[in-house]
Amino acid sequence: MELLFLGTGAGTPSRQRNVTSIALNLQGVRSGSWLFDCGEGTQHQILRSAVKPGKLEKIFITHLHGDHIFGLPGLLTSRSMNGISEGITLYGPPGIKTFVEMSLSLSGSWLTFPLEIVEIGAGEIFSDEHFRVTAFPLTHPVECYGFRIEEHDRPGTLDAERLLADGIKPGRLFQQLKLGKTVTMEDGRVVDGSRYLGPAIKGRTLAIFGDTAPTAAASALAAEADVVVHEATLEAAMEEKANGRGHSSTVQAATMAKDARAKKLIITHLSSRYLREDAERLLAECRAIFPATDMAHDFALFPL
Repeated sequence: MELLFLGTGAGTPSRQRNVTSIALNLQGVRSGSWLFDCGEGTQHQILRSAVKPGKLEKIFITHLHGDHIFGLPGLLTSRSMNGISEGITLYGPPGIKTFVEMSLSLSGSWLTFPLEIVEIGAGEIFSDEHFRVTAFPLTHPVECYGFRIEEHDRPGTLDAERLLADGIKPGRLFQQLKLGKTVTMEDGRVVDGSRYLGPAIKGRTLAIFGDTAPTAAASALAAEADVVVHEATLEAAMEEKANGRGHSSTVQAATMAKDARAKKLIITHLSSRYLREDAERLLAECRAIFPATDMAHDFALFPL
């Protein structure tokens, strides 16, 4: 699993940063990828990356400000025009369904693949055998959410040597044993796979914040997460201005990660006033409080 930042700017694109979009590559767990926000120009960024539109399973929208959704109609229609038939589920606040359907209708566009649109509120919005996704309400001028992605614990490593020692040879049922299931072997023996597994492998937890001023929901959203992605729109000296517009400063993002006992913080959503040469100064403000901080730039890739 890895995070690829397709856009890391706030509000408007700049020469160095496109507006917000993040791809979560799930390969190693499943074959597809998920997208978080889809600002204007996201499909252009995808063309310059390893993300495959046909492998997109889900799109999660934090809120309906333009720098987070104006790329959606173009991405969806291009995906359709390229003959992709695999469906997508789109999650977002109330109004996302109207936005997408109206954009397609007024532009005379249509889709050749199934699109399920789920308008979300706070709480669990998705769960399967691999992941659980929970939405947390944030503090912003419009309804906005952050997403906590929790990978379920995975079965421990199968002790193949011990199986062989017990006279159980590799075969078609080994995959079931690796999952800890009880199977009946071809010779009639009933084997409990869980007896041959090592300790369970703890699943990873990722917290992706939408735009927000400091908020009470942060402690639960980011609690002990392996990776937290949080906006740092403005520097510490401009904290009052940031908060007044529903945003956070560098210091506030770092303080949140420290208080939540997160393992790693990645800051993004930086104002277009900041150039590449400002990066180290902004990053230093965070690292003075939470040393395990990195800054995302467009096309930055972070393994999880």
